[in-house]
Amino acid sequence: MDRHRSRQPRVRPAEGAPLSATDPGTDPDGPGVGPHPLPWPDDPRLDPALLAAGDHRNVVDPYRYWSVEAIVADLDTRRHPLHLAIQNWEHDFNIGSMVRTANAFNVAGVHIVGRRRWNRRGAMVTDRYLHVQHHPDASDLAAWSAQAGVPLIGVDNLPGSVPLERAELPQACCLVFGSEGAGLTDDMLAACGRLVAITQYGSTRSINAGAAAAITMYHWALQWAGRPLDAGEQWRQEMPSSGPAVP
Repeated sequence: MDRHRSRQPRVRPAEGAPLSATDPGTDPDGPGVGPHPLPWPDDPRLDPALLAAGDHRNVVDPYRYWSVEAIVADLDTRRHPLHLAIQNWEHDFNIGSMVRTANAFNVAGVHIVGRRRWNRRGAMVTDRYLHVQHHPDASDLAAWSAQAGVPLIGVDNLPGSVPLERAELPQACCLVFGSEGAGLTDDMLAACGRLVAITQYGSTRSINAGAAAAITMYHWALQWAGRPLDAGEQWRQEMPSSGPAVP
């Protein structure tokens, strides 16, 4: 018997389509749970397709068999008032990794600036559980920032930036990252009210953009995760949502 089983190529579903048991991000041979025994629970959050076929998605156990819509609705009840903005001028493969980390920190929103289409490969379909907005340029992001009352904080190792370990970040803020290599553009730097930088101790002056985003989000979480929202942040959280992910 041939131990090397052939695998059919996996095709990404249409953008915005519901995630099902057969979509990328599910592995029938991976961890998860099999078909739910009958009778099925009477719970509107559960997805009949997952109950029938099993749930092998990369989700935490409390969300087994839940539909994507139900998971998003539950996450929305406890989003952190943190946003992530990424300049997308070079179809950077790091964007997917940054989005995946944003899901891990349950951020309020992800903002793609520049090209509408971005490299989703590294996101592992976690963008389905986030609110993703597109902005054609830095000025449009700045307009959103002013309207939402969420300050833009650029992350780049440029003159005048404050070392991240000494920075006190606002409870509600948007961390802004440039493309890998190029960093933040001049118009984006002008839109950011503050700049922070990750202190480095090696021989080069750059750090992977995906790693930089993870470090900065963790620094924010050390200061604010689990703390109650102040009155201003509670008001912002109660503002109408910008809607589901934008393809």
